Amino acid sequence: MEKKRLKLPVGIQTFEELRTRGYVYIDKTQFLVELIDKGKFYFLSRPRRFGKSLTISTFDALFSGKKELFKGFAAEDFLARHDYQPSPVIRLDMSMVNTNKGIEGIEESILYITNETARKLKVKLSGTKLYGILLNELIVRATEKYNQKAVILIDEYDKPYTDFVNDPDRANDVRSVLRDYYVQIKASDEYIRFAFITGISKFVKLGVFSTLNNLDDISMHPDYAEICGYTEDEIIRYFPDYINETANVMQISGEELIARMRRYYNGFSFDREAMARLYNPFSTLSFFRDKDFANYWIETGKPKFIADYMKDRNLTVEQFRNFPVSKGFVRSPGDMDATPPEGFLFQSGYLTLRPGISDDLSLDYPNTEVLNSMSELLAQNIMQDEDFTGCRSGLLKGLMTGDPDKVTGALNRLLASTPYDDFTNAARQSISDHDYDFTPQEWLYRSTILAFLRGCGVVVAAEMHTNSGRADVVVTHKCQTWVIEIKVAYDGASAEKKAEEALSQIMDNNYAVPYPDAFCLGLGIDNEARQVTASRCSKRVRT
Repeated sequence: MEKKRLKLPVGIQTFEELRTRGYVYIDKTQFLVELIDKGKFYFLSRPRRFGKSLTISTFDALFSGKKELFKGFAAEDFLARHDYQPSPVIRLDMSMVNTNKGIEGIEESILYITNETARKLKVKLSGTKLYGILLNELIVRATEKYNQKAVILIDEYDKPYTDFVNDPDRANDVRSVLRDYYVQIKASDEYIRFAFITGISKFVKLGVFSTLNNLDDISMHPDYAEICGYTEDEIIRYFPDYINETANVMQISGEELIARMRRYYNGFSFDREAMARLYNPFSTLSFFRDKDFANYWIETGKPKFIADYMKDRNLTVEQFRNFPVSKGFVRSPGDMDATPPEGFLFQSGYLTLRPGISDDLSLDYPNTEVLNSMSELLAQNIMQDEDFTGCRSGLLKGLMTGDPDKVTGALNRLLASTPYDDFTNAARQSISDHDYDFTPQEWLYRSTILAFLRGCGVVVAAEMHTNSGRADVVVTHKCQTWVIEIKVAYDGASAEKKAEEALSQIMDNNYAVPYPDAFCLGLGIDNEARQVTASRCSKRVRT
């Protein structure tokens, strides 16, 4: 009889459901057993939709003694040990806290979650409205009832706080509430067998990490870099049917499919040496479901929130490409409300680690999905949504039909909407970081156009212009390629001459040789008008 194919667990975060209803589960239980054997208090930060909740759920099943769920997995031997005993599990999902009704609503939510956990464990509490005292009661009484020390599992511990990162006063009030609650974990140490806490970031000032000083932060530990997320080897091993099926739909080989997935979805790194590379599980599963290269991960979060964060601070997409950071930054990127933007974006998952120069590291966008998504968000926020849609439509039509006037018309609509003066500091900083050999204004034109092109969903190969002679932008859409060079006319210089120089540079340096039948487009931008006022286009004919 043919073996039934396991289902894709898109959005499924419950270990027991995965195991009993025929979903794929990538075995990560060896990491969990190792943590249990080595220590007691742990913290793990990961971006959204990266498997934190599933890890918590798996710990829950493991400590609850649900041995049948682990058959054939690494944890099976752990459960078979002669001294194994199940423990009462206090599992708190802080993403359930209601943050829409002020501090009182947050306090009521925490009380409700604590009481509901007690009800599930059949533990009777005093009914006090002091949420910290109530948590202490729950830990102590659960231990006494089951004659086993309790296991504490806290998922998204920082969610009530991160909802107010852009509202410092309210964030401080929430911080105080959470501090009073979490401090009971330290106070209840003698009643706790094991504790595992997850979140987006490690808030030093929040209270957990200042009072619970024996908490082991494994977020960037090389041994646990792969505890959440999918490695490429795991995808090949666990999803062979879906790889073959998707490759057949796209009429490419399995090897080519993996290569394209690698470029689009791989790249998250969670070790101090920036060696490991991981796929976001939600994007990977959604891709196999839809068989379409789309931007799944960012759609599940708060895109308006991150777009507003970038806009309010006059940040651009390109300034964080190959952004240099020290190893000290990786160990302590700072509280999200006080850290510089690179720290915030790193902890939120929009930036990830890469090897840097010498012993240092750098930050960059993990993959094409995140880079394109961020570019689109910023472009939409600079322009009105309707303007962005119309501008994008004009650009795509011009690229597809070989119409340079439509291409430059779309770019001019973009440039007219961009408040360049607001981004001057970002330009200067990026030029300084990378030793670019051009002015802040020229950097802004290039980076704005690059972000817009990526946000439109076209294939963009780009290197910020350096003395090595690379083309500014190579764009491919619907099998049509454009090689674009940009030059800026300052202080009354001729934009027409700049456009001619740009086209000559493409032709003289053979930028378009790798792209037969490519359109070569030289753009001359008048800095005073902040518009493309001249362009020269030539099509390279296949020889």
